[in-house]
Amino acid sequence: MTDALIAGSRVRVRLAKLVHTDVEYYAVVISDDGNHLVVRGPWAEPEPRDLGFVRFEPGDVFTEHYWRDRWYSVKEVRGDGGVRKGWYCDVARPVRVEATELVSADLELDLWVSADGRHILHLDEDEFVASGLEKTDPEATTQARQALAELERLARTGFAGLLVGSDPGAVDKPT
Repeated sequence: MTDALIAGSRVRVRLAKLVHTDVEYYAVVISDDGNHLVVRGPWAEPEPRDLGFVRFEPGDVFTEHYWRDRWYSVKEVRGDGGVRKGWYCDVARPVRVEATELVSADLELDLWVSADGRHILHLDEDEFVASGLEKTDPEATTQARQALAELERLARTGFAGLLVGSDPGAVDKPT
């Protein structure tokens, strides 16, 4: 395993953005098998953010799944008390680990899946187009579109078998 992170260690997560300012925060490594990394941390901003379909707020916990060979990440979001709010999925280049930093190059396309799995929303298509990636990197554009389609397919199965490392004892009541 090259650049594997150690379970229990603290890692800085950097979401490198094409259009917006990078987002950085700290999380704890849950597992890293050399390909699939799982980290967990609290909502990184001091104020709530209402996206219309979900509200992220202090007390929320994100269990984030990244892969070194997949063009996406999946973040399970649970509110204070462990109730699942849903999954926020980023289309991104395969994750890189640089010392104690996990770097995810976000490609702007996102997917939201409600806790009950009935609502799947495609997000930020306008930001993806505005990034200019379609003109500058057609191969990455193809990978991004395929990743979004795969995420939607996986979401329809409840991410069955994909999200190893989530809290088995967490509460799964509707929000």
